[in-house]
Amino acid sequence: MNKSIIVHDLGLVDYDKALDYQLNLFNKIIQSKLNNRRNNTNLATNNHLVFVEHPNVYTLGKSGEMKNLLLNKEELKKKGIKFYNTNRGGDITCHGPGQIVCYPILDLDNFFTDIHKYLRFLEEVVILTLGGFGLKGERSSNETGVWLDPNTFEARKICAMGVKASRWVTMHGLALNVNNDLSFFDNIIPCGILNKAVSSISNETKKEIDIDLVKKKIIDNFLITFSAKLVNGIN
Repeated sequence: MNKSIIVHDLGLVDYDKALDYQLNLFNKIIQSKLNNRRNNTNLATNNHLVFVEHPNVYTLGKSGEMKNLLLNKEELKKKGIKFYNTNRGGDITCHGPGQIVCYPILDLDNFFTDIHKYLRFLEEVVILTLGGFGLKGERSSNETGVWLDPNTFEARKICAMGVKASRWVTMHGLALNVNNDLSFFDNIIPCGILNKAVSSISNETKKEIDIDLVKKKIIDNFLITFSAKLVNGIN
């Protein structure tokens, strides 16, 4: 079992280019596993954390509904916002500059083969990270992601999640609102959940947040939660 993590930071990247980058890493791990099975070997597979920010874009998960996008194609074009159907779980969400998107490309055979546990671990990473900024992130029953005050009328989502796994290799991941413009969420029903708000770290703390510091905290908390070790610093 290889619990080493390779970190990549792609900066601001279009969604489709980041997806290609993910797929390249994802397919290499799957091919390594197939080779191990074919050759009766047990060579180590790699694990990656990919950090990106995306230009403004809406993405719809495979279980999502188009009705949760409140703009038509012409309105999207006029506003300069791209839209993609994608193969992750979950419904619709928004990405934009100032939001940290983290794509763990992991071979869960190196950790544990339980997708529900994996999602809870990702939530825990975010909860620990928010705690470093004085915020109490929490889970909401039957709603994947991380929330603030989830059981009140002031419930607001601060981190959305959606993943895909094949042969216990993961892709896609989490989107944590840090400094991003939350008005873009007004054009969707976020995650298909009606009448609940979204927020960000900067919105809650009333100050601009050092995004590199948030990434560092995510990495540190990921290593703790998954009992992993870091191969490199951020590329």
